[in-house]
This record gives sequence, C-alpha cells and structure tokens, in this order.
Amino acid sequence: MTKLKWGMIGGGEGSQIGPAHRLGAQADGLFEFTAGALDHRADAGRAYAQTLGIAPDRAYGDWQEMLAGEKDRADRVDLVTVATPNATHFQITKAFLEAGFNVLCEKPMTMTVEEGEEIVRVAEKTGKICAVNYCYSAYPMVRQARAMVRAGELGKVRLVVTNFSHGHHGDATDADNPRVRWRYDPAMAGVSGQFADCGIHALHMAGFIADDEVQTLSADFASTISSRVLEDDAMVNFRMAGGTVGRLWTSSVAIGRQHGFDIQIFGETGGLRWASEQPNQLIYTPVGGRTQIIEKGEGGLHADAQRLSRVSIAHPEGFPLAVANIYCDLADAIRGELRDGLPNAADGVRSMAAVYAAVASAKEHGAWVDARPPMFR
Repeated sequence: MTKLKWGMIGGGEGSQIGPAHRLGAQADGLFEFTAGALDHRADAGRAYAQTLGIAPDRAYGDWQEMLAGEKDRADRVDLVTVATPNATHFQITKAFLEAGFNVLCEKPMTMTVEEGEEIVRVAEKTGKICAVNYCYSAYPMVRQARAMVRAGELGKVRLVVTNFSHGHHGDATDADNPRVRWRYDPAMAGVSGQFADCGIHALHMAGFIADDEVQTLSADFASTISSRVLEDDAMVNFRMAGGTVGRLWTSSVAIGRQHGFDIQIFGETGGLRWASEQPNQLIYTPVGGRTQIIEKGEGGLHADAQRLSRVSIAHPEGFPLAVANIYCDLADAIRGELRDGLPNAADGVRSMAAVYAAVASAKEHGAWVDARPPMFR
C-alpha cells in the first residue's frame, strides 16, 4: 500500500506535542513525513525539518509559505497536522480546508464557538476531513468501553464521573514561568484556563464512551493562585441528552497527581473504570458480580479494541500509540473508509461551546446553562 503524504505545522524542536505526532503518524507505515513549517522562526523551522528528513524545497518557513508551496503540487500532502499555538488554529485550519487539504487540528480547534461553527461548515462544503486530536479516545481500552456501552453490557448509563487533574502548576513561586503563565492569561489562552486545557478532554471522553452529547452544565471555577486571571481548578456538573448525569473535576494544582485522567461509567447493570496512567486495563463490575480486569490484547475484545492493539497482552502501548490510532483512523478515512470513533470538527465546536457555557455558568455562581453550540440546538 502506497504511503500517504503528511505535513505538519508547528510541533518543532522542543515542542511538547510534536514528537507524539511524528511518532504516531509514522508508527504503522501509513504516512510519509514530506513537508513541514515547524517553527515560528523561519530559519530554525527549515533547518529542523531537514534534520527530520524533509527535502529542502518542502521545509517551509511558515504556514503561508507551506500552503502556497503545496497546493499546486501533483504530489502534495494528503494530510496537514496543525500543532501551533491555540489562537492560530482557526486561521490555519480554515485556509488548508478551503485549499482542499485534509486537516488534523490540535485541541482546542478554535478560540470561539463562532469560529468552530465556521470550520464545521467549511469541512462540509469542501468535503474534506477535519479531525481534532482528542487522542485519549483512541486508546484500545477506551474503544472497548465505548463498544461495551453500545452493546448494552452496562444497561442504560446512569452516571459518568471523570477528572483530569495534575499538580504541575501548583507551585506559586513558579507561577511567573512563561511556560506556565500563558495558560492563565486571557490574551493568550482565551476565556478559560484549566477547563479549556484539560477539562475538555475529560468532557469529550464522557460523551464518547457514553455515546451521548452534553446538553446542559453548571460550573464552579477557582483561581487558587491569586496572580492567575483564569481558573486553575474547576468542578462541572452536566446532563446529557439521554438523561445521563455527569460529574467532572479538573485541576492543575492537585499536587501529588501526575496525569490524573480517569473516567467511570455507571449503568443499570454494570460499571467501568479506565485511567490514563494504566491505559491497558479496563475495570468492569457487573451488577451482583465480581470485579474483572479486562486487558488490552486478550481474546474476546470488541472489534475496534482489537484493531487498534499492536502488541500482545501485557506489553504496554502508551500515549504515542494512542496518537498513532488517530492517524490509523485518518488513513482509513482518507482512503474512503470513515471510522466512527474519529473525533471531528463537530466534536471540536461542541467542546468550545461547553467552555463558553462553563465560563458563563461560573460567573453566575453555577447557574445551569445550555452547553450546545447554536448550530446543534
């Protein structure tokens, strides 16, 4: 099978997310890294791209140069990944979609709901794929959990409890570190800090596994370090369209927690628990029965979990291979086989609508508000 051609914007040397994309895109031999504009410093971006094996004429200084250089090539890239600062996502994603490219955008897809709705419309008009990197939903055992819910193995889902909390921004003496400070600065991060950064991963996961959409929410925000304008801790209660009750906590000041992303699904006939720090196991308890550990790679898993597992049972597959699973689904979609679990522009705008709803609710002392984007009401 001929490899698809892949390009990347952002994610350059020293980037937190860039290596995960490069590992993920190339892990299964589905994509060839052929073009990139990897740094806001043009010369540094060109140089670094060439060290990664990109030809000099496709090592671009910025995204505009990459768009101009790729759009008329007979061998242009099949997929562009946007891994730039949040405020640039909309402009870059829209431009590449309109030029006929498929796009994978880092979250948040946009900074406003209106921008998100426009991306949805542009993707529909062009017929191109706009995926959003909610990569935690691509872990094999997360796909297993969703398949179990869909198969009725838990009965009707009553309650979802999830959190994404860490303590890496909990040191007040480090609050002015530029790598930390921007996340709580409205000029750079937008209207929300921790909820928009980590909380929307948990909210997306809740809807993904429960196979439902968040309809309303009530939020409480706190800035526990006084110099921060935006929240570093949030509690969000939500209700889904199908009646499921949701509870979400997200924090960056929970000292002692490293990558505390986990989710519990409670149905009428059973419960599930998955945690990102033990991603190869899914804990299942049927009503009146014993708690079971379902392992990645074991026999009898649902098809999606089997498809996205590469190595045998008891051998870990971590974060970069969850990203790789997004690229597997993208490769299939580009070739005409759209995968149901691939997060798309609709997921991106729903997340942004939830962010704005949570901000509005927190300002009104937890008032319940509509969490849906206007286009989906």
